[in-house]
Amino acid sequence: MRVTIFGGHGKVALLLAPMLVEAGHEVTSVVRNPDHVADVEATGTTALVSSVEDADTAALTGLLSGQDAVVWSAGAGGGDPERTDAVDRDAAIRSMDAAEAAGVQRYVMVSFSGASADHLVPEDDPFRRYQDAKIAADEHLRDTDLAWTVLGPGALTTDRSDGRVNPEASSRNGDQAPRELVAQVATAVLADDRAARRTLVFGAGDVPIDTWLDSLG
Repeated sequence: MRVTIFGGHGKVALLLAPMLVEAGHEVTSVVRNPDHVADVEATGTTALVSSVEDADTAALTGLLSGQDAVVWSAGAGGGDPERTDAVDRDAAIRSMDAAEAAGVQRYVMVSFSGASADHLVPEDDPFRRYQDAKIAADEHLRDTDLAWTVLGPGALTTDRSDGRVNPEASSRNGDQAPRELVAQVATAVLADDRAARRTLVFGAGDVPIDTWLDSLG
């Protein structure tokens, strides 16, 4: 597959990119800062400098022309509510619309387990703005005709991963997910039709990723 990763210099993306390359995919990683090109290309991918925050749908459609799949792993990083809306919600939604317009078939969203109206934090909690932005983006993706998968890992850690998940995880039970595990899951689901049009909530656990995907039927 020809795969574009948005948020190419992020911690998950830098782990994901070499996994996708090793799996035989042709990967383009989109970065905002030209200073990050060398880091990205060291993973074996092609770096493309573009600001998803500033690019309109037409520009993103051109960027995605000829691609087979998108992995959204971009984020504003918190701290600035307006930028959170601009990147985590608005830019993400534009990328989905652009993917449809460009004829992309597969779209994998790196979200988080708490991106659900059932698990909202209080409105005065600073985290709520991010949560609302991710919920809006995820819901828009589910309404598209793309073969989408929403990944909902638990709290991210820097631990190593043995490629095993807890498929019974939820945002309420304290599950954690190493970033390496998120990258492993993203790699596995990208080319697996059983994961299409599903929201997969997970944390670190005892079930091999392949066994988990087998259980999806």
